[in-house]
Amino acid sequence: MTVKELFQQPPLLLAPMAGYSDAVFRRLCREEGCDLAFTEMISAKGLLHANEKTRLLCRPGPQEGPLGVQLFGSDPVSMGVAARVVTEELGDDLFCLDINCGCPARKIAGNGDGSALLLDLPLAEKVISAVVRHTTLPVSVKFRSGWDEGHIVSADFARMAEAAGASFLTLHPRTRMQQYSGVADWNEIEAVKHAVSIPVVGNGDVVDGPSACRMLEETGCDGLMIGRGALGRPWVFSEIRAALNGTDFAPPEGQELKKRILRHGALELAAKGDHGMVELRKHLPLYFTGRRGASGLKKALSQVKTMEELGRLLLDRDGCDQYNSMN
Repeated sequence: MTVKELFQQPPLLLAPMAGYSDAVFRRLCREEGCDLAFTEMISAKGLLHANEKTRLLCRPGPQEGPLGVQLFGSDPVSMGVAARVVTEELGDDLFCLDINCGCPARKIAGNGDGSALLLDLPLAEKVISAVVRHTTLPVSVKFRSGWDEGHIVSADFARMAEAAGASFLTLHPRTRMQQYSGVADWNEIEAVKHAVSIPVVGNGDVVDGPSACRMLEETGCDGLMIGRGALGRPWVFSEIRAALNGTDFAPPEGQELKKRILRHGALELAAKGDHGMVELRKHLPLYFTGRRGASGLKKALSQVKTMEELGRLLLDRDGCDQYNSMN
């Protein structure tokens, strides 16, 4: 698959989410119609120091199609070398490299990486150019609107990234200072779309079929990236594709929802052994977000230690009102 082929129809992409976008979750989303999934953000310096934990983040899971690997760092040399290493090691398992220019976390931005690059476009240009030079694969860039409301750089950053060799861009139109609060300003996506000739992916506040259709219509973007909207709802990709095609979609409920949660757990255990339960506990409460009376069940799920315990909890008729339909 080439970039041109990816964008023949509006593609649905899974965002790189630290602590969540592991191989198992990527697989679940791909099965639901996600066209391209990205790894969690990976430290370029961690890769070069042969950090095995960091290298594991790059590794595709079984039955996973070509993926995007997201790198972060602000040193052009280490980013370039990391791009070459990942390209050589993953080969056909890799579709593209993505550069993180948007992470708002203090430990990332405070070190000059992620969204801190929005404050230094010349340095960001060097980073992007270095990655492009050291890989034979498409390079994408994920970025935010700016550092704060007084420093909105979306269009300028996009033009710079295109000139530096980026094949496509993803904009999350919040500032670094907003973190994940407030409302994403989709007008910035439209502005970026008008500023460049390469494909632009919109990200931010796409959580279902209607919001996906609105973003495409209002911004003219070429594709959609879903992040938090997929947590606890990997089927959101099927829902969005159905909305784009004008067909009906019914989310899993009852026994079908229970079956999917248990399969998620089984896959985590198969991939990571006992540590899989630790990873799973982050996901489980999210399956019941927004369900009336689910607070007690969500708390119990966040502390579950075994699959047997998980099975018992999913049989508990006192979990929450909407959940009772599963029994």
